[in-house]
Amino acid sequence: MIIVLKPKTTKNDIESIISFLKQYNVSSDVSKGVDTTIIGLVGDTSSVNSEALQTNPHVERVMIVTEPFKKSNRKFHPQNSVIDVSGAKVGGKSLAVIAGPCSVESEEQICSIAHDVKASGATFLRGGAFKPRTSPYSFQGLEVQGLELLKKAKAQTGLPIVTEIMSPRFVEHFERDVDVIQIGARNMQNFDLLKEVGKTKKPILLKRGLSSTIEEWLMSAEYIMAGGNPNVILCERGIRTFETQTRNTLDISAIPVIKRLSHLPIIVDPSHATGISHLVEPLAKASIAAGADGVIIEVHNNPACAMCDGPQSITPAVFDQLMKKIAAYAAIDGRKV
Repeated sequence: MIIVLKPKTTKNDIESIISFLKQYNVSSDVSKGVDTTIIGLVGDTSSVNSEALQTNPHVERVMIVTEPFKKSNRKFHPQNSVIDVSGAKVGGKSLAVIAGPCSVESEEQICSIAHDVKASGATFLRGGAFKPRTSPYSFQGLEVQGLELLKKAKAQTGLPIVTEIMSPRFVEHFERDVDVIQIGARNMQNFDLLKEVGKTKKPILLKRGLSSTIEEWLMSAEYIMAGGNPNVILCERGIRTFETQTRNTLDISAIPVIKRLSHLPIIVDPSHATGISHLVEPLAKASIAAGADGVIIEVHNNPACAMCDGPQSITPAVFDQLMKKIAAYAAIDGRKV
């Protein structure tokens, strides 16, 4: 349920309405726009007396929300959310560019790449310390040691760290050491993990599941937000279809669909979407043209020798050229890198 208030409703009047709503055991989220203030009700609203609310002199109208996702719903929060990560923004007029290797391999490797991508204009450093792999015999990452190496790269470059968490038992480490906690596609519906990161205040990068619908994706975001953490960034990274020419199928249509349904920022991962390095550039440009708030791109100084996902990684030199092209596409829509 959404309560749209009349313009110039005072803070005391809003608090009075919220106090009235407490009797129904629902939570109230207030969203203030330039001209309109909205109160979104979360919980069982079936007993809420909507007629009594409608007669309140400060209420413009009462709307019933049929979608199961509430806190991530644009109706609850008409303005686009902008997530602030130590001064770097995700959402708004500036595009977020997250770049780095699939996995952290050594101090020299991650620090060298961090310097390269920062020089090209990247705003965040990505790197996997814990790696979810299809085969148990594949490289699984350096784990806690990898986090320490990411911290060294951040100390040298100032780039905020984005890396994936695999288990609730590492939440304390990530909350202390990481700037953006990534939930990978395989863990999108790991509800115990979602609940745990929902208790933190760290921004969460939530990747879409391999075969998940947009509603299921937003419901996973809802788990995090219901836990008290509103700082969710969505990431479209391709979905599993019948097509075999690419690793996954990038769902470009998800970008405008999400923009219509939700206020949360959405970025795109063209690297994992296809698994092919020469497709990263056209899909990055297409994503920005479709309205994405940023991209996350795998960059490796020696893709042929990468311990993970070398075929989809681009070199720092290629990334530098891509950044120039991304900036041109962003400018068409009045945005900047």
